[in-house]
Amino acid sequence: MPSVKIAIVEDNPGIRNGLEEMINSAADMTCVASFATAEDAIRSLGTHAPDVVIMDIHLPFRSGIECTRRLKDQMPHLQVLILTVYEDNERIFDALKAGASGYLLKRSSPTQILSAIRGINQGGAPMSSQIARKLVASFQAPVPTLDLEGEPLSERESEVLVLITKGYSGKEIAEKMCVSINTVKTHVRHIYQKLHVRSRSEILLRYRKGL
Repeated sequence: MPSVKIAIVEDNPGIRNGLEEMINSAADMTCVASFATAEDAIRSLGTHAPDVVIMDIHLPFRSGIECTRRLKDQMPHLQVLILTVYEDNERIFDALKAGASGYLLKRSSPTQILSAIRGINQGGAPMSSQIARKLVASFQAPVPTLDLEGEPLSERESEVLVLITKGYSGKEIAEKMCVSINTVKTHVRHIYQKLHVRSRSEILLRYRKGL
């Protein structure tokens, strides 16, 4: 299988170099670019065509959350994994709303980080256990009935949406629905367009808020 192409946006050179070495030591992934600032990433990342970006939040001049938002505008299918020391609810939700699909704390082990990269590349939404607990706690209120404005979802798209909100990966959804992974990706793309979202995490956030 081709290597997963990774880019890094991290201003700390020690952490950045450590992440590069860790990624390049894995047989199934390659670091294709690394940046110390959001501005450099926004300007140049697209030329490297990464599959996944590892993003710090605390960057000079422009935050990783804003960088995530700008990169998702440029490359909607880009997967962003937040890797940060921050675990407060406001930053977590802001990062997810900006388009991040995963959120890990920097104290995560190399094994956890590599596993998260593989998971996010396969359509998952990996979270540190502490972050997951915070999200679960924030979703304790009853889930409201979906009330979509504009173009409604098809029956199959609605099925995919429900499975996404239950945490199933793209591969798992394909297996449950007995369709190809490409068919699932097409349904997900239509869901993104109709709900005006850019990531699985934002779907979950809007679903829990009643869209």
